[in-house]
Amino acid sequence: MLRPASRPELHFEIHGDHPGTPLLLVMGLGGSSRGWLALQVPELSKRLRVVTYDHRGVGGSADPGGPFTTADLADDAARLLDALGLERVSVLGAFMGGMVAQELALRHAARVEKLVLVGTLARADAKRRMLLEKWKAMMRHGLPLEILAQERMLWTLSDETLAQTDLVQRMLQGLLRDGLPMSDELFVRQCDACLAHDAESRLDEIRQPTLVVCGQDDVLTPPALHRALAAAIPDAHLVTIPGAAHLVMAEAAERFHQIVLQFLDDEAAQ
Repeated sequence: MLRPASRPELHFEIHGDHPGTPLLLVMGLGGSSRGWLALQVPELSKRLRVVTYDHRGVGGSADPGGPFTTADLADDAARLLDALGLERVSVLGAFMGGMVAQELALRHAARVEKLVLVGTLARADAKRRMLLEKWKAMMRHGLPLEILAQERMLWTLSDETLAQTDLVQRMLQGLLRDGLPMSDELFVRQCDACLAHDAESRLDEIRQPTLVVCGQDDVLTPPALHRALAAAIPDAHLVTIPGAAHLVMAEAAERFHQIVLQFLDDEAAQ
């Protein structure tokens, strides 16, 4: 089901028709809601009603223009919930989506039942800031998509996955075929939102039960950052999955789904 919500107009899909608390999936930097369709939606929607959507300016969502913050994106998500008549959801966010999920839990606490944070952080440290600035520069210089795709894969896939030449080549061809689901300029604005995000001093205000998931081999958001994130949230539980990097949701999909569904078992069991 695909319908718009206002201010800005957001495209969304609802998968599954289960009772209980729905699960809102919040996409990360440079991605669209299509990224959930291959793995997360088929598995999670077997037991949960799953809502996916595109951030402003991404895929089928309108771009109101101008800069925005992760707080703005969280407010967008809250307005989407209003449009759908959903009073309360559990929220799963990855990287930038995890930053938006933090803001949603802080700014709209009554709307969030449980929180799942994947491959994310509360504030970009010096290395992450340099990397985000590098990605902005790469986009502004109009580098070929192949170079951008290779850069993404180097930072998000484990060494074991990168060693699988045929698989990596298929993934690269898929990225080249599909392209970015947004303009280069919007990607830069998303990077700026990540750079400006700072929930570090407010994490102790997150009262929802929280699951923090990390790939053991994640170099983009390493385990140490996840340990600090989980330690700062009062009711947080950290799970580190071996054999996976930043794209833990894909590289260890079966284990990831088991962990998430176990955490959301009250809703999934209904």
